[in-house]
Amino acid sequence: MSPDGAESFQGAFVEAGSLLAADSPPAPAAYEQIFIAHHGRVLAVLLRLLADPMRAEEMANEVFWRAYRRYSAKTESSTMAGWLYRTAANLGISELRAAARRRRYEDAAAKTIRATEAQRTPLDDLLREETRARVRFALASLKRWQARILILRASGLSYAELASALRLRRSSIGTMLARAESRFQAQYLLLNGSEE
Repeated sequence: MSPDGAESFQGAFVEAGSLLAADSPPAPAAYEQIFIAHHGRVLAVLLRLLADPMRAEEMANEVFWRAYRRYSAKTESSTMAGWLYRTAANLGISELRAAARRRRYEDAAAKTIRATEAQRTPLDDLLREETRARVRFALASLKRWQARILILRASGLSYAELASALRLRRSSIGTMLARAESRFQAQYLLLNGSEE
C-alpha cells in the first residue's frame, strides 16, 4: 500500500472514531464508518484462519456485533482497530479449536459405530427389531400414564423433569414409576412368555 493509501486508511479510521459522539451503542453513521473501514481486513483475517468463506463471514458479523454492543463514544479509534482484529483472531482460533474437538468426537463416534456394526449380524438386527415390536405392543396395552412415564424415563428425564412434564408432584414419581415398571413387566411376560 502506498504511503498515501495508508494515510487515507488511517484518516478514515480517525474520522470514524471521531463520529462516535453518543454513549454506547454508537450512532448508526459512526458504526457504519467503522464497519466500512475494517470489515474487509477483519474478514481477511478470519478467512486466512478458517479457510471457509461462509464461516469467516459469520465470524466477522459476530466481531462487529460485539463491537456494536461494547464500544461507546469514549472509545479511541486506535483502540477500536486493535480490539476488532484481536477479537477476530480470538474468535477464529476458538472456531478452529471447536472444529477440532467436534472432529475428534465425530471420529470417535464413527469408530464406535463401525466397531458395533462390524460385530452385528443380520440375525442381531432381526432380533432387535422383534424385541422393539414386543416392547411397543406391551406399552400399547398399558394405561396411558404408565406408558408415558416409562417412555419419558427411558428417554433420560429426571424425576423432577418427569413431574414437570406429567404435571405431578415430584414425590409421587418414584411410586408411579415403580408401578408402571411392574405392570409393564407383567404385561410383557403375559404377551410374550418368558422367552427372554
